[in-house]
Amino acid sequence: MSLASVRAFFADKAPDIAVIVTETSTATVAEAAEAHGVAPAQIAKTLSIRVGDQVALVVTRGDARLDNRKAKAAFGGKVRMLDLGEVEALTGHPVGGVCPFGLLTPLSVYCDVSLRAFDEVVPAAGSTHSSVRIAPARMAELTGSAWVDVCALPG
Repeated sequence: MSLASVRAFFADKAPDIAVIVTETSTATVAEAAEAHGVAPAQIAKTLSIRVGDQVALVVTRGDARLDNRKAKAAFGGKVRMLDLGEVEALTGHPVGGVCPFGLLTPLSVYCDVSLRAFDEVVPAAGSTHSSVRIAPARMAELTGSAWVDVCALPG
């Protein structure tokens, strides 16, 4: 379903955005950055989290880390990462291809303000070999995302 659901998402909501499929893996931030010729920070990674009974996705820049204190304040409780099985069961996407597009289950999506440092970011597109190039504001608009400040940058 994954790649096909993402393609269907863009065909319906943003036909001007092409899904890019690479021969090399884009499953990690480093692999994606190399495959697309961008800095690791410009890769938009999607974190799958749970706060109590609520599951959500947080899209952040590739070199950022979830800041537990900020996340607890923003989401109103202790945040934990989903395990690998939960991620694919809820999103329909394999780990390494998780993105906020074409989701199996409707989930709340949040974009971290760290993405605003870039005119264009490169999130996965439903498989470990697919991505899209998109402006952060457009990604937030297409996915109905709220902007949050829940990450810490390196250094």
